[in-house]
Amino acid sequence: MPADLPPPRRRPKRRVGRRGRTLLIVLLGFVVVLFASARALSGFFVEALWFESVGQSTIFWDVLKTKVLLAMAFTVGFVALCYASLSVADRLAPIVRTDGPEEQVLQRYRDIVGHRQSVVWLGGSVLFGLIAGVPAAAQWQSWTLFRRATSFGVKDAQFGADVGFYVFRLPFLSFLVNWLFASFLVIGFLTAVAHYANGGIRLQPGGRRVTSHVKLHLSGIAALLAVLKAADYWLQRFELTTSSRGYVDGATFTDVKAQLPALQLLILISLLAAVLLIVNVWQRGWRLPVISVGLWVLVASIAGTVYPAIVQRFQVESSESRREAPYIDRNIAATRAAFGLGPEHVTTVPFSAGEVTAAAIEESAPAFADVRLMDPSIVGDTFRAIEGQRAGYRIGDLDVDRYVIDGRRQQVVLAARELDATSAPLTTWEGQHLAYTHGYGVAFAPASQVRPGGRPVFTQVTSSDNELGLTQPELYVGDGLDGYAVVRTNREGGEESLDGANQPYAGTGGVKLDSALRRAAFAVHFGEYNLFGSKLITDESRIIYHRDIRDRVQRLAPFLSLDADPYPVVFGGRVHWVIDAYTTSDRYPYSQRAPSGQLPVRSGLRHTFNYVRNPVKAVVDAYDGTVTLYIVDESDPIIQAWELAFPRLFKGSDEVPAELREHFRYPEDLFRVLTSIYGRYHIGEAQAFYSQRLGWSVAQEAPAVQPGQTVESATNVASAANVGQVTDSGSTRFDPYYSLFRPVGEATADPTFSLLRPFVPFSKQDERKELQAFMVASGDPATYGQLTAYVLDQQPLPDGPLTVAAAISQRFNAELTLLDQKGSRVLFGDLQLVPAGGGLVYVRPWYTVSEANPIPELLSVSVTYRNRAERGDTLTAALRKLFPAADVELGEVEGNADDPSPVSPPSGSDDPEDLLVQADGLFAEAQEAKAAFDSKTYQDKIEQAYELVRQAAEAAAGVPVSVAPAAPPTTASA
Repeated sequence: MPADLPPPRRRPKRRVGRRGRTLLIVLLGFVVVLFASARALSGFFVEALWFESVGQSTIFWDVLKTKVLLAMAFTVGFVALCYASLSVADRLAPIVRTDGPEEQVLQRYRDIVGHRQSVVWLGGSVLFGLIAGVPAAAQWQSWTLFRRATSFGVKDAQFGADVGFYVFRLPFLSFLVNWLFASFLVIGFLTAVAHYANGGIRLQPGGRRVTSHVKLHLSGIAALLAVLKAADYWLQRFELTTSSRGYVDGATFTDVKAQLPALQLLILISLLAAVLLIVNVWQRGWRLPVISVGLWVLVASIAGTVYPAIVQRFQVESSESRREAPYIDRNIAATRAAFGLGPEHVTTVPFSAGEVTAAAIEESAPAFADVRLMDPSIVGDTFRAIEGQRAGYRIGDLDVDRYVIDGRRQQVVLAARELDATSAPLTTWEGQHLAYTHGYGVAFAPASQVRPGGRPVFTQVTSSDNELGLTQPELYVGDGLDGYAVVRTNREGGEESLDGANQPYAGTGGVKLDSALRRAAFAVHFGEYNLFGSKLITDESRIIYHRDIRDRVQRLAPFLSLDADPYPVVFGGRVHWVIDAYTTSDRYPYSQRAPSGQLPVRSGLRHTFNYVRNPVKAVVDAYDGTVTLYIVDESDPIIQAWELAFPRLFKGSDEVPAELREHFRYPEDLFRVLTSIYGRYHIGEAQAFYSQRLGWSVAQEAPAVQPGQTVESATNVASAANVGQVTDSGSTRFDPYYSLFRPVGEATADPTFSLLRPFVPFSKQDERKELQAFMVASGDPATYGQLTAYVLDQQPLPDGPLTVAAAISQRFNAELTLLDQKGSRVLFGDLQLVPAGGGLVYVRPWYTVSEANPIPELLSVSVTYRNRAERGDTLTAALRKLFPAADVELGEVEGNADDPSPVSPPSGSDDPEDLLVQADGLFAEAQEAKAAFDSKTYQDKIEQAYELVRQAAEAAAGVPVSVAPAAPPTTASA
């Protein structure tokens, strides 16, 4: 019977103990935190792998260690000080508390806290400590310089301290004092809260609101704040050396005679306040603290603000030139030293622009043969149309350099043919990251030669027998290149290459994807599952990321400011990117702040600074991404400090390959800054400096003045840089340009690859347009960095660039109008100044762009001497027109310089059908040349084919028919 069966056994319920629940909660919390921080953790891991891949993992860990130690030190310091003060507050808590509503509320709090008050104080101290301490990690650069401080060997004129104290030590000391002051303010507030919680402070009326022990404690904290404020005032004395109150930067009359005594008085007042607050420990009242604070406020407002303003208004402004004279002398000396513009750095060559004769033109023929006819700011579209012939590639910025071509050292215009993933034929993940992974070679053309018809003479540089020796043309990193590429995959067909060879990546760049952990980390970091799950990726695959060259350099050396214009250099069989890197400071005493308003947007110098050097050339291998930082100016104390901090990051100047050194250029951003400053600071005497009667301005830009447009309306388009109280009018300034320059009067001397920028006499409304001087900066290895100012010492002065540009427009007004009516427009190239004999000649190339053919082509060249201007189809023709007696032949047009028209291929027939058949064969040969990426042969065949088409049209119609060559195709499909 069921009733006779024994009852079923009940299994006891398993209860999770407290320890088990805690472990489960911790585990779940860990999983949640892990998922929430997966992106950050993967980013940290990926970044560490990148530093390891470029051989600079020590930089990553050293910087991280410095940041962590700073954050820990300041956090622990704050926690220790705060917890100590709160513990003292507990010890000073009153034994008997006044009963009332406040006490009843606080008693409930104390009942909840119980004996865990110290834990609450410690938790609050840690919380505020993290808020105060973690941001201190951002001071790792100033702390590193503080530790590695070196001497400049120059003492400031006011306090006699070495400049190194201002640059290396003062920034961190100021931060430390300000941090301590802010921390003790917070600690004082938290201490007052603790006293309120303990009953030492009461807000309700009646009875004693603050106990004597609380007054003692808070008075001690206030005394510390007063001492810290005194230290802050002491450091502010040194910061006066970069004041901008006066006529020039630095501690001028008001700063020295009024502000400095006020600061010294405030130091004494602060120390007196600290003494009074300490004395208040025994007085235990509020009278002394109130007196000390009131005295400090009164002195700070009157002596620190009102008195200096009165001195500036009524003493200085009434006789500024006399009062400020000794401080202007200090500013001149310091500014010249800070920017390297003193007489020991700049060679001044006075000269008079004499008569230019036909004989001088003949003697100066090599100088005219080096004039740049290809303007990189204009012929970029020409390069893109002819050399950017395949989808997936782009030609961006064009640069000027010098190479030996056909046995002659000459200027060239070149640009890297970089990857453009947005225009690649395959838009899938595989196409974007595994197929189209790199750019290919460089577009390269001599700057002083053109083809018949006015196009560049492109040089083949991507074959094994080329003149530049570019045997590995693939570019895996570039200027502005983003995203990532995975190479060495087992994808069928491999990586897509412009030459069709599809060579697999053979370098060591990037990070190997040889483990599941690495692939998972990259998948999470880039948010792409295929990096983990794709079967095309093997253990031999490598991922290349951080492909922007500026980004790569900045990650390794964030303390350097980078130039706006990286440029490619071909040597060692590869393309390398060269980026100029600067060290700057805004703490050089008495130096003037640099004008930076007209620097390019990407320039790293677009910030406030009053000291600059260009001690580093950063070189990035475009194939494997290797970054090498060469120190080329070891005299810079700032780079010396960074080299002490990171010795493995830099290489010495003696380690620069000779072939690479030949292509170092003087940086354009730096030259813009220096010329803007030198226009005023070439004056070495205070009174002349103040009056600016001998001052210069960088010459106004020579615009493409169209017919009917006035010179004034063409130039009033941008604001110029300010220097002190004297400013130029709102005009765009002449851009410096690279040139193979021969010194004035030395036509047979070897040229130096230099930057040149002209000056005009200073005038507030820019009414002066005569040429006053021009500065040249050498970029050749033997004389690199040498600055030479050629100063005209004649009256009247010759015409400046803006006047010459206006004269050209007026002289050829009819031709410009006619070209404009025919659907074309003229673009003007750089206005270049060429010394010839003892005089100066201006040369300017003209380009035309038509509606039918939007590719800029060289139209003609104008030559201007004094008030005469002529132009010709070639520079040779223009010189012959302006100087008829000169027997000069420059050979700037490839082939026959006297016949700029395309050479007709021998047809051997006047039958239109035969001519068209021959043209069709030439078109086919052109396509084969394009597939082989032989742009020179491609151009030749295209031009010859069009000539045959023209001949066929003439034969068929019986009248001449002009057939303009169409723009070459820009894509593979075309």
